[in-house]
Amino acid sequence: MKELVQKLRKYEIRIRKAINSQMQGDFRSVFKGTGLEFDDVRSYQYGDDVRSIDWNVSAKGHGTFVKTYREEKEQSVFLMLDVSASQTIGTGKQQKLDVGKEICGVLALAAARQQSQIGIICISDQKEKYIKPAKGIEQAYAIIKALRELQPKSARTNLAAGIKLTLDIVKRRSIILLISDFIDVHYEKELSMLAKKHDLIVIQLLDVRERSIPGLGIVPVVDKETGKTVWLNTSGAAFQTYHLSQYKENQNRIIRICQKYQANYLAIQTNEDYVPQLVNLFRLRNRTTKKSA
Repeated sequence: MKELVQKLRKYEIRIRKAINSQMQGDFRSVFKGTGLEFDDVRSYQYGDDVRSIDWNVSAKGHGTFVKTYREEKEQSVFLMLDVSASQTIGTGKQQKLDVGKEICGVLALAAARQQSQIGIICISDQKEKYIKPAKGIEQAYAIIKALRELQPKSARTNLAAGIKLTLDIVKRRSIILLISDFIDVHYEKELSMLAKKHDLIVIQLLDVRERSIPGLGIVPVVDKETGKTVWLNTSGAAFQTYHLSQYKENQNRIIRICQKYQANYLAIQTNEDYVPQLVNLFRLRNRTTKKSA
């Protein structure tokens, strides 16, 4: 545990130094909201934008009212980590799940340093672990320890159910980081709902072996989530074309949803250093925060 914390602290310091040197910015910006949150209503005044009129309240017959908003400076940070069996694939020393756990640990330490509330939910096709948001270094250690000791009860994935569970738990608008390989189907509606309600950051974990399967002829392939074995002709042109198209379409589908709802998207390969990519993500969020301020 001590070695793990030291490793994660080293990564967190690298990120902070890069941000301070490259952006002269504030690392805390990644934990700030990028928009406005509904606050209250008040009577309409000359010059108010008619688009801000609350027609439901005004229809009660007591006058015309407009919605007021407050800037979202501080929000709770909520981590969603997919811990299903498809995440236990990787090239080299790191599996996708290892990378996901490290990113959660780094952000937990960063949140503790900046006195931001942070919580986590780990999902498969069920709730595997939930720690409600809180502040402080003890909270960061609790998250890191829980991830290190976690033994998922289920190997299967159900992103739609996991997102619904998160929507039920997290009522107030929060910054949500969803970390998954997104090897699943029928989750698009729920992902859109999550992006509309919260300040969403999507981190897709990828492995080079998923993008390019070598032509080895007819070989048995085991589905790690169901345990079933199927025989595939990996040398066939049809298989290679179909596999690559499915891989790209899955990624493009996620990107389209993120673009539509102004969510951040980041793809991370297991064999790459993810620290510079996180720095780029924080740089983007810094620019967005400054523009909306």
